[in-house]
Amino acid sequence: MKLNDKLFAQMRAASRALMRKGPAAVTTNAVQQALHNASALQQAARKVMEPSAIPMPAPADRLAAIDLPGGALKQQPGPTLPGTFSDGIYTNDAGTRNYKLYVPSTYHGQPVPLVVMLHGCTQDPDDFARGTQMNALAEDMPCLVVYPAQSQQANPSRCWNWFDEGNQQRDRGEPSIIAGITRHIMATHAVDPAQVYVAGLSAGGAMATIMGTVYPDLYAAVGVHSGLPFAAADDLPSALAAMKGDFKRRHTPGQTLPIIVFHGDQDQTVHPAAADELIAQGTLAVSKGIVVEPGRVPNGHAYTRTLHQRDDGNVHAEQWVVHGGGHAWFGGSAHGSYTDGRGPDASREMLRFFRTRR
Repeated sequence: MKLNDKLFAQMRAASRALMRKGPAAVTTNAVQQALHNASALQQAARKVMEPSAIPMPAPADRLAAIDLPGGALKQQPGPTLPGTFSDGIYTNDAGTRNYKLYVPSTYHGQPVPLVVMLHGCTQDPDDFARGTQMNALAEDMPCLVVYPAQSQQANPSRCWNWFDEGNQQRDRGEPSIIAGITRHIMATHAVDPAQVYVAGLSAGGAMATIMGTVYPDLYAAVGVHSGLPFAAADDLPSALAAMKGDFKRRHTPGQTLPIIVFHGDQDQTVHPAAADELIAQGTLAVSKGIVVEPGRVPNGHAYTRTLHQRDDGNVHAEQWVVHGGGHAWFGGSAHGSYTDGRGPDASREMLRFFRTRR
């Protein structure tokens, strides 16, 4: 049996043991703790299973990493940018979450796009901003970038709780908080309401899918990196199965938003089949033409880019399969965690795709 199969068997046995204790034992805290334990197992196994997903050591002047419990990394601050990166806090009936907002120096009160960035497990807004380099790109676009922060009280590993059915509905739970942060930034800054987008990595990618699905009136397009399809799970056992490639399949409510998806074909954390299912959901009854474009980043990864076109020839969905890529943000900086600098540049391509939604 392969190591990743053993890992999944261990997680599945743990979830079954939890279920045998009866419904009363399957609390939100129990689910969160089980996911936290599974995340720790995955991080330990990934060093053996997937060396390609581990960023190569950077020069000493670029990165200083200190091993922390659970295999996390403490990163040095990235390059200083001319804009402002400020803290905020938002509260509604579903709870309270912190966030960080980047306002580029090129913003002078004119209507600009807004990009909502949802981090992955064990990450926070600062880490995610450094790794994706989205703030630097926002200087050129220009656009505002807001990073909602998951709390350890809501999930010990700071994962967005995409697997909880209560967090897959409009105006409930975490989606209501993220939508509330989005609307708050729109109310306090000059945001073009037709250019509001949401993107995320891993658990954040799964939550970005949920946000685009249940709030099609708020977001114009979705970017999903190494994430999961809408309602792929509704409890711990089905969450573990979904990460393995076995998804709950339900009717997707509302309209299908434009979507751009990145996934490594050697991802050992979230099965690459998730990207195919995301595209299948996102292009349902929309895709009328398909264009396949192979490519390679110089001294980096090869990839296959597939475009799904509507009747009018405009692209509704893009799927980027990165060959040899693991569970990491492609084209990212080693100043952040879970990045793979061998490209393609997911942040730049997402912003390029979002711009076409005007």
